[in-house]
Amino acid sequence: MSLPGIGQAEMLAEQFEALLTAHTPSSVAIIGCAGGNGLERISPALCKRIVGIDINPLYIAQAAKRFAKTLPGLELYTLDIEQPGLALPFEPVELVYAALIFEYVDLATTFENIRNMGKPDAVLATILQLPSASLATISPSPFSSLQALAPAMRLVHPGELQAQATQAGFELLSSRRLTLPSRKEFTLQTFRFPTAAPSAR
Repeated sequence: MSLPGIGQAEMLAEQFEALLTAHTPSSVAIIGCAGGNGLERISPALCKRIVGIDINPLYIAQAAKRFAKTLPGLELYTLDIEQPGLALPFEPVELVYAALIFEYVDLATTFENIRNMGKPDAVLATILQLPSASLATISPSPFSSLQALAPAMRLVHPGELQAQATQAGFELLSSRRLTLPSRKEFTLQTFRFPTAAPSAR
């Protein structure tokens, strides 16, 4: 994703950095942290606790190798965020960043788990890829492993994500479109965490 013709990794890191500047959280969680995915943009003097989550233990090991010394508040966990009733091994945070995650998971179950990750009034920031009539969903690259993601990927309409978030008790704060030089487009949405757990339905 960091290839010049793709540019997604840089965009995701830039948006994460902008969110850190706007909200100045003292604690943050990155869902799908892979080997870093923006961790280098964090100032440990301002953000004291950093939680990185990924389903792939090899990515978690790589992130630990790269950032354990420079981010003393780093906590890394191998978790499946769409596992029903997921027990979280960390305390809630003030900002949760979930970029290009919802294309691969069950929305209802994942929102139920994410709801437990944030403190009351915390912020959830999401990035979705938008469909294109002229561009491939998975950008062409020399890495054939990226193409293997295509069967598991389902583009999610921002309205569908918002509806599911609202059902889970989240409140939409903002929504805007992002466009890469390649013309691939994304939507950045931010939500306020519920101030209390939603009542039973």
